[in-house]
Amino acid sequence: MECNDLEDLWRSISTHTSNSLLKKHLSEEKYIHLKKRSTKYGTTLADVIRSGCKNLDSKVGVYACDPESYKVFKDLLDPIICDYHRVKEVNHPKCDYGDVAKLNFRKLDEAENYIISTRVRIGRCHKGFSFPPILTNVQRKEMEEIIVKALNTLEGDLKGAYHSLESMSRNEYQQLVDDHIMFRDDNHTLRDAGGYDGWPVGRGVYLNNKKTFIVWVNEGDHLRFISMEKGSDLSSVYKRLIFALQQVEMKVEFAYDDKRGFLSNCPSNLGTCLRASVHLKMPELERCQEILNDICERHNLQLRGVNGEHTESAEAVYDVSNKRRLGLTEYQAVCEMYNGVEELIKTEQQLEEK
Repeated sequence: MECNDLEDLWRSISTHTSNSLLKKHLSEEKYIHLKKRSTKYGTTLADVIRSGCKNLDSKVGVYACDPESYKVFKDLLDPIICDYHRVKEVNHPKCDYGDVAKLNFRKLDEAENYIISTRVRIGRCHKGFSFPPILTNVQRKEMEEIIVKALNTLEGDLKGAYHSLESMSRNEYQQLVDDHIMFRDDNHTLRDAGGYDGWPVGRGVYLNNKKTFIVWVNEGDHLRFISMEKGSDLSSVYKRLIFALQQVEMKVEFAYDDKRGFLSNCPSNLGTCLRASVHLKMPELERCQEILNDICERHNLQLRGVNGEHTESAEAVYDVSNKRRLGLTEYQAVCEMYNGVEELIKTEQQLEEK
């Protein structure tokens, strides 16, 4: 990486206003300390900070480009991780999905007046491979072959088929996007982090026959396992996801760190790499932003538009999810979302009665 590239990136983030965690934690002293470092995969500081320097509206602003980045650039990444996940130190508990067989979350919205759909997803990266933009097309194809072989062994409700982005038509791709099944290549922060390099090589989606379980292959993270269905049956969604994940874990090794949990290319998605969410309609709370923000703050919830990060809500429908992924178990992360959504619905009902 040319020195001038890094200097230009540093000049951008250091001389402009930004609310990103990168801006907050990358001091000049730290920049000088880290600027000549690189990992065995070839990742440099420029690779780590490029997206945040080009997108000053970023909330986080950094990407780890390989597993070793978290140690080589820990002086920058660890404070960002602690800040985002609201922990005092980078220390993640052992994986714990809870007693899945006995799990029984009460439906929060039996009448389906507020919750449109429920989704739980978990990100994973293959052990021994780098992340974008260091990742090559050859490596993407190799990982695609490994995961498709494992997914094709799934049976019962999980049985389905893999759809390669390389071989499908544009119309087929657009239909999957419209059905909220396929990922897109329009996230500007991920693009500047190299997330779409080599598009569409080695990319695709596994979809079960009931369209309730999907796996994204080589979007940003290597893998995203997603379980979803209409309504508010969180138990059904969560059990399906964990059962599928455990089946794949017997055949595929994932990148893991004792302090950081399961690894991802984005520090906001470390640890459990789990995001439990609902599409929640709340027109009254939308008009009471102070109350809405207070509930989300207390329960560590993240609000996004229905089409994901950097999108707006539509007809007062928000994507509501747990924000923290590190420092708590998978089961605790799901409960955090559940408890927060429960209060949001109760508050929405109270506001309706006024």
